[in-house]
Amino acid sequence: MPFELKPLPFGTSDLEPVMSRQTLEFHHGKHHAGYVKKLNELAKGTPFETLSLESVIQTTSGKAEQKPIFNNAAQIWNHDFFWQCLKPSRGAPPQGALAESLKRDFGSVAEFANKFTASAVQQFGSGWTWLVVDKGKLKIVSTPDAELPMTSNQHALLTCDVWEHAYYLDYQNERETFVCAFLDKLANWQFAAARLELLAHA
Repeated sequence: MPFELKPLPFGTSDLEPVMSRQTLEFHHGKHHAGYVKKLNELAKGTPFETLSLESVIQTTSGKAEQKPIFNNAAQIWNHDFFWQCLKPSRGAPPQGALAESLKRDFGSVAEFANKFTASAVQQFGSGWTWLVVDKGKLKIVSTPDAELPMTSNQHALLTCDVWEHAYYLDYQNERETFVCAFLDKLANWQFAAARLELLAHA
């Protein structure tokens, strides 16, 4: 069965004015869709076309000869995850076990936000900044290009896409402004909390 472009969990205008309809139409409808199309082309007639997206990623990670397949599969997964990390109307800030874990591992929710923003801004070139669980602790990691936490046995709770196509139409070169807007107005903390809860009972 071919890999598919999942629909957005919200309308293309639902994140305005923080993220414009035009940005989402290009980001989801062109970039994300392009990764799906390319992976299907690369996987056709190979054992990869019958694997799950996660299995393709784990199987091809670190293998230079399979880098194109890894890049496209990982970018599909990253984007599927990123859309879940966005909430059209700002929900409640981190609460419960998630808030306590942020305070335990970063000192405070505000300090987490400062460190997350700094990591995203300092990521050279294209990539992603993640809040992950690593051996029971929350950590912030930034990954280049299509790289993602699962290949390092880390469990993603939240991510911000810092490829330029994620923000350039709305924020031009102001990546920091975009990341702050993501954390303050779009981050889906309920999604992150649910991910943490699943890990606690895994």
